[in-house]
This record gives sequence, C-alpha cells and structure tokens, in this order.
Amino acid sequence: MFIDGVFSGGGIKGFALIGAVIELEKQGYRFKRVAGTSAGAIIAGFIAAGYSGSEINEIMKSVKLTKLLETKKNKHFPLAKWLKLYWSMGLYKGDALELWIKEVLARKNIRTFADLADKQLRVIASDLTNGRLMVLPDDLPKYNINPNQFLVARAIRMSCSVPFFFQPITLRTVGEKRVIVDGGVLSNFPMWLFDQDNVIAERPVLGLRLVPEKQQAVVHERDINNAIELFTSLFETMRNAHDARYISRKFVKNIVFIPIKEAGFIEFSISDNQRLVLIDQGKEAAKHFLKDWVYRIR
Repeated sequence: MFIDGVFSGGGIKGFALIGAVIELEKQGYRFKRVAGTSAGAIIAGFIAAGYSGSEINEIMKSVKLTKLLETKKNKHFPLAKWLKLYWSMGLYKGDALELWIKEVLARKNIRTFADLADKQLRVIASDLTNGRLMVLPDDLPKYNINPNQFLVARAIRMSCSVPFFFQPITLRTVGEKRVIVDGGVLSNFPMWLFDQDNVIAERPVLGLRLVPEKQQAVVHERDINNAIELFTSLFETMRNAHDARYISRKFVKNIVFIPIKEAGFIEFSISDNQRLVLIDQGKEAAKHFLKDWVYRIR
C-alpha cells in the first residue's frame, strides 16, 4: 500500500525514524511522497532516492558520524572555538555532511530536484533574513533559483543547519544575501504540507514524530517556575506553534508518536548500543500504531 510520509526533526534521535520505516515496510507500506525537517529531511531524502529502511540503516551503520563534523582547528584553545562561533555563526561548516548526503544520493542517480518526480520530496528550512519558513524546492523560484538545477543534498543540508552548531547556508542572488538555518526553528513537523482544503488525498498521509518519552499528548503542559524554564518554553512554543494547529485530534490518529529518551540532540558520538535502542524504539512505536490504525482523511 502506498502512503505519503512526514518525518519530524530530532537530531541524532532520528535513528528511531529509520526503525519506524523498517517496520512500516515490513508490514507492506511504501512511500510515494515524503517531506521532512532536519534529521527527518535526511530520511525523507534517502527514501525519495529509492532506499529502503533497511538500506538506510546499513548506510548509517557504515558511516562514522563524527567524521561528518569537520575537524576543528585550535581545538585545545577554547577561546578560538568561541571566536569561530561568533564570526562564522556555527562551530562546524556542514560541508562534510552535505558531501556525504550528495554521495549517498548519487548512488541512486539523484543529484538535483530534476531527478525526482514533482512533489516527491519537500524539506523545510528557515529564512532568517526574511523571517519566514521555506519549503524546498517549492520556494526556490522566489529566490530566483531554478529548482531543477538545485542540488537535493544542498536543500537537505539547509534543513539540517542547526543554529550555532552548523554554519548557516547563505543563498546569494543578484544584490541580495539570505541566511538559511534548520527548518526545525519554524516547523519541526510539517504535517501541514499534505493538507489542502477541499482536496481529497490520493493516498493516506502518515506522520512520524519524535517526542520525549511518555509524552504523546497533543498538548503538552510545561512547568514554568523560573527564567530558564520560561526561555525553554518560549523557544519550544515558537518551534511548535506553527505545527500544533495541524496536530489536532482529527489528524492525531494518523501520526506515529515515537517516545525517545536515548541520546542527545547533537550527540554525534552515539554508541552502537544507543543506535540500536533508538531503532528498536521506532520499530515498536510503528508496530503498536499499526495494530489498530484506520486512516482518517478529515
């Protein structure tokens, strides 16, 4: 059965998304169109290129994640690190990550969006210069860029440019410069991409969303007792408010919530055991979800 899939961001915890994909494919589901943010954009991109969940798992097993971070010069001088962060707006360039994604996609002869079907893959990024959300490749013409000539790997990297961790991507057009960062800043779970008013969906749309362990409610109440908790809640609200209206109770039945506790968001030195735990968590979440899933369009 063909479905459309939406993959949330979540950093290194995205291994759990792979587990969910493996279980879905095991039970006969195949993805036709996909969308994602940050780590979810990587998974979506590989699926759009033609990789199965098991193949993506093997790809991730074969790469040393820490090598996707360029070696830091002056790593023994903390001041140099903070100066680099100040002037370049990120500790790591992100070039190694983009090159790796480009090489993986090239094995399936995917380079630019011209190599994919229309709407087959869409990823989210955040345009800080203009203060707006970007849907790639849909919004590229607004920047005077031809989507058919734009690298898929570059779009995915844009969606993965975690602020302060990876350097932002700079889109340059005639006389203008735009700073682009991680799509999760504005929309970490773009379920809304496949929701069109008065248009009946051609196939089921299934969302895969990473959530803190034991938090699967549509609305998550936070305790706010000090300035730090206030800032954290403010940031989380900004990240999720755009998506929250689409995760209403009429759509929540089409979302696989994957409760996660293992590994930090940008913990690239994740152990093999942590990776396996995350994948198993994804498999179990999908298996539990599919037991009584009845697709609901509206």
